[in-house]
Amino acid sequence: MKACIAALAISPLATRVAAWGATGHEAVGYVAMAFLAPNALDFVQTSLGSDYNKSLGVAGPWADQIKSNDAYDWASELHYVDAQDDPPSSCSVDMDRDCANGKCILTAIANYTSRVVDDSLTEDEQQEALKFLDHFIGDLGQPLHVENKELGGNYIDVECNGKSTNLHSLWDSGIINVLLDGKDAEDWAADLTKRIQSGAYASLADDWITCADPTDPLRRRGLSLRDDIWTFLESRAITPLKCPLEWAEDANSYDCSAVFTYEDGDDLCEGAYYDDAVETVELQVAKQGYRLAAWLNVLFDGETNL
Repeated sequence: MKACIAALAISPLATRVAAWGATGHEAVGYVAMAFLAPNALDFVQTSLGSDYNKSLGVAGPWADQIKSNDAYDWASELHYVDAQDDPPSSCSVDMDRDCANGKCILTAIANYTSRVVDDSLTEDEQQEALKFLDHFIGDLGQPLHVENKELGGNYIDVECNGKSTNLHSLWDSGIINVLLDGKDAEDWAADLTKRIQSGAYASLADDWITCADPTDPLRRRGLSLRDDIWTFLESRAITPLKCPLEWAEDANSYDCSAVFTYEDGDDLCEGAYYDDAVETVELQVAKQGYRLAAWLNVLFDGETNL
């Protein structure tokens, strides 16, 4: 397959902190590893090699780690889409409104989907595309990476376990750190994987990798992830795919139902807010790991195989 589409060259508009933090991104990658089909698994292990222990888990944080490298300044705004909505009153994602310049996480996923299967590129370029996909599909599940309000919560001061932080950092890592209390990302991912395979998430997982056709006024579910990807690749155009757009809408909905529901002065790492946040974070990390596996399976094995 050829998809001769250049990497997006972008100038950063503002500094953002990492989605999920390293632990969350590692967990997304480790969950995905458990569900890769044979060809996708072979590509991942061969491409990432010993530098990343042949694992999407180890490679997951890479796209945040390079933020200190000036050569990657152009990638800054690819980590999010600025939903111009008003949580908690209303939540929505609109491509024309929120990604008007064509430079956001949704177009980035499209770009690197094309590049990861482009065998005219070098192995290093394909590896880079894989690492960006690993990271951006993870980012897409973090509600504040699909939100513009107060720079995705970066400008909102909150408290976690008696310590000052901001709302974005709380959702990136604060909640995860309290939840895990020293447990590592691989163990957490193993637990989330069990929930997908036979636990609380087993009855939900099929819906995570289907989406509704936005051209259908009834919004019927059932658009094939395979059809979404292959139709996109045939077009050779950097336009958002339907499934990631719906996944962005899904993540953004939590800005209304969970993220911006706090009371001023509350410690957000305790009580009902924390309980709801933990449930949301674990669900979103599990979703994005499963979706990442499905994405790569379609690209390298032709079907989701899930």
